[in-house]
Amino acid sequence: MEYFVSTDGQPHILAIGGGGMIANDRDVVDASPLIRYAFDLTGQDRPRVCFLATATGDPAPVIASAYGAFGRMDAEVSHLALFPMPNVADMRAHLLSQDLVYVQGGSVVNLLALWRAHGLDEVFHDVWRAGVVLAGQSAGALCWHSGGNTDSHGPELRTLEDGLGMLPYSCGVHYDSEPRRRPLLHEAVGSGRLPTGYAADEGVALHYVGTEFVQAVTYRPGAMAWKVEADGSGGAKETPIEPRQLR
Repeated sequence: MEYFVSTDGQPHILAIGGGGMIANDRDVVDASPLIRYAFDLTGQDRPRVCFLATATGDPAPVIASAYGAFGRMDAEVSHLALFPMPNVADMRAHLLSQDLVYVQGGSVVNLLALWRAHGLDEVFHDVWRAGVVLAGQSAGALCWHSGGNTDSHGPELRTLEDGLGMLPYSCGVHYDSEPRRRPLLHEAVGSGRLPTGYAADEGVALHYVGTEFVQAVTYRPGAMAWKVEADGSGGAKETPIEPRQLR
């Protein structure tokens, strides 16, 4: 498989709509081909990978599953937790020493609030500019964008407008599995609350180099990505993007 690797030192972000981690036939959590793609973007045979599960409260079983899944891929694994306090003395130095940072899904509202409380919003801008690959699923995909929509406040989806904004786009996740996601993103983009953006079905990842969207990738036949932009009349229009199939 030929991967899109930047040759001019620009940073990568891989935003996964859902399905970054999947259970195998023994009910053991494994990394999907999308995470292998993120690993390969680092250019390292044994990448240093830092896992963050703060969007779900840093639960020990989730962190342990990530160590197992990433370890089976021959990575040098660490994690950064914020509950009950940071487990790393110098978070900035630790993150800058990584090849890949992977952010698990959960509550993007809680995640962003905690990152800002600990100064990680500014740290992640530095980490991204330094060339560390940033990746994640669901909340871990939304966070790098300007906004999107989220169920962080409860069952009713709401528009999120205060992402970290490294990517100047809106982002749609779980686009084919949660029916309310699509119309709410259309409403927000059509009204101008959110900028033009990209959306990903389950099992699809959006790959950016610098701030440029370069391609979508997937391991699910038939899964799609989409560009969503205002149509000039208060609504939004979609342009389908056929992802590249990973093996």
